Amino acid sequence: MYRLKEIADKIYYVGVNDRQKVLFENMWPLPYGVSYNSYLIVDDKTVLVDTVDVCYADTFLKKIEDALNGRPLDYLIVNHMEPDHAGSIRLLRQLYPDVQIVGNKKTFEMLNGFHGITTGLHEVKEGDSLELGKHTLSFYMAPMVHWPEVMVTYDQTDKILFSADAFGTYGALDGGVLDTELILDHIWDEMRRYYANIVGKYGSPVQKALQKLSGLEIKMICSTHGPVWTKHIPEVVDIYDKLSRYEGEDGVVLVYGSMYGNTEQMAEAIAASLSAHGVKKIVVHNVSKSHSSYILKDLFKYKGVIIGCPTYCNQLYPEVDSLISKIELRELKNRYFGYFGSFSWAGAAVKRLTAFAEKVKWEVVGEPVEQKQGLQPDKYEACWNLGKAMAEKLNNK
Repeated sequence: MYRLKEIADKIYYVGVNDRQKVLFENMWPLPYGVSYNSYLIVDDKTVLVDTVDVCYADTFLKKIEDALNGRPLDYLIVNHMEPDHAGSIRLLRQLYPDVQIVGNKKTFEMLNGFHGITTGLHEVKEGDSLELGKHTLSFYMAPMVHWPEVMVTYDQTDKILFSADAFGTYGALDGGVLDTELILDHIWDEMRRYYANIVGKYGSPVQKALQKLSGLEIKMICSTHGPVWTKHIPEVVDIYDKLSRYEGEDGVVLVYGSMYGNTEQMAEAIAASLSAHGVKKIVVHNVSKSHSSYILKDLFKYKGVIIGCPTYCNQLYPEVDSLISKIELRELKNRYFGYFGSFSWAGAAVKRLTAFAEKVKWEVVGEPVEQKQGLQPDKYEACWNLGKAMAEKLNNK
């Protein structure tokens, strides 16, 4: 029944789209949905690379059955054990009880933990190969991109990298599968957002993986989320390289929380000053309206960061406190940082933002501004000077 996309000779896309889920990992918004990608190689031996979220197992298994056309499934390669990719393994094994599951030692520990499967396993180590007939697959470990068991699979014949979550994006696939078949306008930002939300903490492991794979000739990248990359491989690798080195573009992300508008006035003054002093790329986020997913994406994208909020119960404004916790978790490096705060009777916000700056080891730019109650002329000038200092830092770096 299914007319499956043949992405290369006898290699079929058998993934699914999820346009129902509202939050990825129950945290991150999915305005464009998400795809769970899986690939079937039909050679002398048949091989499935990864599965999909169990919610879509029925459709997924029917696609595999159609593609196999009565043949058995010989191997399942598990590059990544996260449930959105490994959730259908138990059902697959019930349908194909003789399938050999290919993974590494850590894969099999998780396979037992999630699915209770301990037999029919084919363990591979770094550089091992699997002969299928025309195709020869080789395996490379990529731990902590972004789970410890992650590996990638390389088809030596067609020069295809099955990359697990690496080079993935949010967003369902709108009809096409290859990057040349899709509108990519929103995909680039969705890739950055995916990286910042999901992979962001693991810059060093990503760099090690990129270096390890740099010697391979790669004509196609098959990630577990998003398009199959063909034409745009250089751009995709460049984005991951820059994000994993925490290399920010010239620009400023200004994030603020405000209960009654007084702190917001400070933020507006700083933003106006940034523009007046030549900063072209300025993104302003009100933490009470912007989801942290999008703020994190911009924090990974731009070099300058300015954060401000009122004191709340002798602490940071809760939404700002939550955001800086997410920043600390991801260990975002190499940013210029300015900050400001306000209070009505006892100030704490600026003191706590000072502690945050020390913890993440960002370079502090300008003088922090602390306002008591309503914005006064001298504090307005101090905000203006903070914006000027950040602009000068970016212009003279």
